[in-house]
Amino acid sequence: MISFLLALQFLTILPVRIRKVSSSRLAWAPLYFPLVGFFLGALLAGINSLLFSLNFPQLSTDIVLVIALAMITGGIHLDGLADTADAFLSGKPKEEMLAIMRDPHIGTMGVLSMTSVLLLKISLLLALPASLKIASLLLMCVLSRWSLVLSMFLFPYARSNGKARVFIEGMNAKIFIISTVIACLLGFLTWQMRGLLVMAVVCAVVFLLGRFILRRIGGITGDTLGAVNELAEVAVLCVVIILGGG
Repeated sequence: MISFLLALQFLTILPVRIRKVSSSRLAWAPLYFPLVGFFLGALLAGINSLLFSLNFPQLSTDIVLVIALAMITGGIHLDGLADTADAFLSGKPKEEMLAIMRDPHIGTMGVLSMTSVLLLKISLLLALPASLKIASLLLMCVLSRWSLVLSMFLFPYARSNGKARVFIEGMNAKIFIISTVIACLLGFLTWQMRGLLVMAVVCAVVFLLGRFILRRIGGITGDTLGAVNELAEVAVLCVVIILGGG
């Protein structure tokens, strides 16, 4: 239970405040990332249903959903995406890219990357068939949070210290397998075999992104994990539209 609350604390801005915890306990938090994703997806589904009952225009509803997700998560993944874009599109060598990702200021490419992803999410949600909206929100949040676990299991950490270090160094086969089983079950319950197919696509996207990041900076960071999460959300919506005939 504590590990789940730690995952909730790490991935959202909800008022969960666990201050004194061992590194070993904290390392188990990623096991529950898919469950936190399901919780986020359920919140978005509730907001969607409420706005639908109030006859909100679909475009306005989708904008609210994207903003709500960014706010509930504290923009942590969007911030990682922006920092990653600033670094990787700078044309600098590895060490300078790592320094750019630590810079609290956001650059032009960071703004463009965030704007592009937010607009993509809104347009993809708008393109979804109404019958698949709830399933899409659930899959988007569950599988994108699971993508973090997959990244941490497959790839090494590029820094000697940082916020994500305890998760990546504490990652093991048991945590990965249980987290993956949870994600599979939630994916199947949400959209049966097509949910598992979406998960397979996310797996391929994470692997390709991870290999690219590995070649550029020698491993993943907290910022690149945020970028992977955001791009996984976009990938899920794209695949659902293709499979669902949106």
